[in-house]
Amino acid sequence: MFTPDDTIVAVATPPGRGGLGVVRLSGPGASTIAGALLDRSEPLRPRHATLARIVDQTAVVSIAVDQVVATSFPRPGSYTGDDVVEICAHGSPVLLSRIVTLARAAGARLAEPGEFTLRAYLNGRLDLVQAEAVADLVEAVTPLQARVAFDQLEGTVTVRIRELDRQLFDLIARLEASLDFPAEGYHFVEAGEVVVVVGAIRGQVEALLDGAARGRLIREGCQVVILGKPNVGKSTLFNQLLGVVRAIVTPVAGTTRDLVTEVTDLDGLAVTLVDSAGIRPARDPVEEEGVWRARQALGVASAAVVVLDRTGPLAPEDWAVLEETAPVRRVVAVNKMDEPASWALESLGLAAGAAIVEVSARTGEGFEGLRETLRDVLTDGESLTDTPPVANSRHIGLLERVAEALGAAEEAAATGAAEEFVLADLQRGRSALDELTGKRTPDDVLQHIFEQFCIGK
Repeated sequence: MFTPDDTIVAVATPPGRGGLGVVRLSGPGASTIAGALLDRSEPLRPRHATLARIVDQTAVVSIAVDQVVATSFPRPGSYTGDDVVEICAHGSPVLLSRIVTLARAAGARLAEPGEFTLRAYLNGRLDLVQAEAVADLVEAVTPLQARVAFDQLEGTVTVRIRELDRQLFDLIARLEASLDFPAEGYHFVEAGEVVVVVGAIRGQVEALLDGAARGRLIREGCQVVILGKPNVGKSTLFNQLLGVVRAIVTPVAGTTRDLVTEVTDLDGLAVTLVDSAGIRPARDPVEEEGVWRARQALGVASAAVVVLDRTGPLAPEDWAVLEETAPVRRVVAVNKMDEPASWALESLGLAAGAAIVEVSARTGEGFEGLRETLRDVLTDGESLTDTPPVANSRHIGLLERVAEALGAAEEAAATGAAEEFVLADLQRGRSALDELTGKRTPDDVLQHIFEQFCIGK
């Protein structure tokens, strides 16, 4: 686990060149180390952006490195809750690396991934739910993902969890008080009231879980693989869905041998589109590998888009793909609707359970309908307008544990079980809530959560 008592440093902006880059210092020595880097005699004024120069004083003769803007955030009113200094420099990776090196020479340690946010959590600036939202916000690739993450960071889930915990604590306290007077039975709370209160709390937990699958889909995104026999327009359809030319398109059958992937925003869903090799009996080892990879992609995909060419007769390869994709969610895209058809849609009896959309990958006609249909297939027709309160799989699992424990407590109280049995189930539920917010979370769980962060955050 990380050491919270030393001073850490890292570049807090993304890798690569830019107009500006930020180096962040956090810890008890942040101001002292910043003072060793800056060419100024006076300390930084709190929350006051100060123009200064970074000077390398480790050389025989002091060398100016860059002109920067430095800002001091004294504890506890900083992001981490410790003393923080942020140095805004020019965005050259060489300059930023040099500043970090000088800070390390002055006594700072290079921050581990997520260590700044970990310190904010340890110092009580954020609970664990909000800390995880920071990572989700950084990783968001669609506006909907960002909105869900920001709601979580603002504490929408935290407030509801705290209210659940308050209600559980009150009930547990009354039951424990009853144990001090065994002759009185449920003296501080009647058995019937326990059933009602526990049932009400369980209902609130289940309300949080309502839409959890949709929330997880928004947060984690999904994968959609495009399948079909060679030369039916898979790569052209792939490019049209992306809105950019990403896959090579030629009249030669079998042009795509490997998987081509790209992430697109499908009405708020982060969808990883996979353009695959044409599925047919392979003619060489390279094509055989491409077909194998296409089938592997189908095995882990959330849905498939099966592309058929309406200008030629349905071949055995078409029927084979339709049969192979029958067990998964899918959309059948009947391509080349701008040209005369050789067969009617009604002939797709095998695909009767699939959504069928006519498109022209060449002109783009029908793609709005394809997007809407694909979104409905991925979300089971649920609206994405209202953001779900819970989207993190860890949160979902813990809330399910809470609901199970409360259900057991409700049943025990309803059947007249002793207070000890009811209390044991209620305590199990409250422990799961504590693990969710980070009050009682094992170190290995914290390590796993924060190591997913980028360095500098």
